[in-house]
Amino acid sequence: MDSTGYITLTRQSGLMREMQVVANNIANAATTGFRQEGVVFSEYVQSIQGGGSLSMGNGNVRQTSLVQGALNETGGTFDFAIEGDGYFLIETPRGERLTRAGSFTPNGEGDLVTHDGFPVLDAGGAPIFVPPDAQTISVGTDGTISADGALVGQIAVVVPTNPTMMAREGGVVFRADDGFEPAETARVLQGFAEASNVDPISQLARMIEVQRSYEMGQSFLDSEDERVRRAMDAMMKSN
Repeated sequence: MDSTGYITLTRQSGLMREMQVVANNIANAATTGFRQEGVVFSEYVQSIQGGGSLSMGNGNVRQTSLVQGALNETGGTFDFAIEGDGYFLIETPRGERLTRAGSFTPNGEGDLVTHDGFPVLDAGGAPIFVPPDAQTISVGTDGTISADGALVGQIAVVVPTNPTMMAREGGVVFRADDGFEPAETARVLQGFAEASNVDPISQLARMIEVQRSYEMGQSFLDSEDERVRRAMDAMMKSN
């Protein structure tokens, strides 16, 4: 295969990766706390001995949109949304992780957990206990939780030190390898849930664009394959 074919293959690989990302965005358009992803294409340039260069493109970097999703009122006692920059801190088997999905519930032991059963952590990094016999649970905008008027804890709201380096683990859970710190300006809203920030219309339009670009590249590869076959047949017949 010549250089043109390799260049096209790297492009096709990146487009396929972007198609998977776009499809995942559309599938999670109704997932609470989901953040849209995009693919960033980079260029790799190699110098060729004797002069000239070879340029290849590859979509190998995923970029997460930090735009806040719509805040929908649910009225749920343990539904929380963050207004502004910030993430809830949860404990998973792989360590502390961040999420914007704030639909929580108390488990059998009274600890506040996510839908996956991961404990929600307080400002000190400990699980939050909610008294099972409490008649009223209220949460302030700073995350402080009160049961029947008595303070029982404070939900941790943090921001990653380097937001661009967050790694997605699952649909709505992120890992912040560079660490995190308390969010100073974020507000916690009780009885609300943050909707996905996916724009379905733009994502459907992008899916069509990616599909057409992929088909164009595939058509070129098919033509190149046919050209090479004909050249080889002609060489064999001439011999």
